[in-house]
Amino acid sequence: MSEIGRDRRGAWRAALACMVTLSVAMGLGRFAFTPMLPIMLHEGKLELAAGGVLASLNYLGYFLGAVSCAAIGIKASSMVRGGLVATAALLVGMGLLHSFTSWGVLRTAAGVMSAWVFVFASGWGLRRLAETNAPTLAGVIYTGPGIGIAMTGLLGGALGRWGSEAGWIGLGVLAVVLIAVIWRVFDDGEHVHAAGGAAPAPAAAARVAGPADRSDAIWLVALYGLAGFGYIITATFLPVIARQALPGSSWPDFFWPLFGLAIIPGALIGARAPTHWDNRLLLAVAYALQALGVVLSVAWPSIAGFALGSLLLGMPFTAITLFAMREARRLRGNAAAGLIGYATASYGVGQIVGPLFAAPLAQRTGSFQLPLLVAAAALALGAVLFALVWFKSRGNAGQ
Repeated sequence: MSEIGRDRRGAWRAALACMVTLSVAMGLGRFAFTPMLPIMLHEGKLELAAGGVLASLNYLGYFLGAVSCAAIGIKASSMVRGGLVATAALLVGMGLLHSFTSWGVLRTAAGVMSAWVFVFASGWGLRRLAETNAPTLAGVIYTGPGIGIAMTGLLGGALGRWGSEAGWIGLGVLAVVLIAVIWRVFDDGEHVHAAGGAAPAPAAAARVAGPADRSDAIWLVALYGLAGFGYIITATFLPVIARQALPGSSWPDFFWPLFGLAIIPGALIGARAPTHWDNRLLLAVAYALQALGVVLSVAWPSIAGFALGSLLLGMPFTAITLFAMREARRLRGNAAAGLIGYATASYGVGQIVGPLFAAPLAQRTGSFQLPLLVAAAALALGAVLFALVWFKSRGNAGQ
């Protein structure tokens, strides 16, 4: 086999391994709670407000994991493997333990693991793609969360027919099987770099930030937090919301997998967006699509409305992250790690606040309508402000 052929095979091997890794860490470890929550509510093991607390604890763990990555000097492959094993164990633990306190600890730890695996697997995978001259395969990596979410939606409900314990343990066993398939891909022989093992690319030198860049960085951090708040209420409670609107229907079990499947084309398309397209305008469009998706679940609470809403919410999900990270690199070049960390922290705060705001209000009013409208308004505000920042920058450039 020629060297080009080996590089191409190695690139696909790395991309697919990272795709499976993110499926386990994000789709199963982080978002399995969404399809399992209505089962646990039906069994009387949780009330809705308590479910919101567990969801926010998971997002708190993700926040803590994300902000701690820059201080970790362990090899990326070791972090990925350790995080994956811990994720599988934490899933099984949700089925074996039965107290709210233990569930809170497990969901918080699962959030930390998902952040570590996401950051270190991303860094490892993107470096391998750069080494093999296949950067366009980055989109394949970021289809992983969507594939994992689809799996949790389809399998979680089915396994949950035997009870939530069987559902959690079954998802943990699935994680073990997937981990075994890709375990050997994450070999050693790499250099240790901060924030996930990603070696600095010589083509993107650090930039000296001017006043306009500093202003754009502040806007990016602030508005990225609106994305975290805006999507997370639907992403946490979608099956519960759909069951309230469509009592007795079998369709609510399929809207969450549909959300996950929609992430896949969104990631592939987003990764291929030309670099000369303005990231702020792309973010404005993506926010607007998600806002429309959230509104549809309120304005059109039918099978068609929830299906279309799930698609519109899911397609921009990973693309928003890609565009935000690309904007950070535009502003800071190779010194973007700090800005990415601040933006991720802002996004994490939005995710933490969302369920804590929505669940008690929905439990008190008997409906998710008001929380969803607030979430849609947050996304719409983000879209408008990103568009204004973009428009203002064009005016400044023309002066």
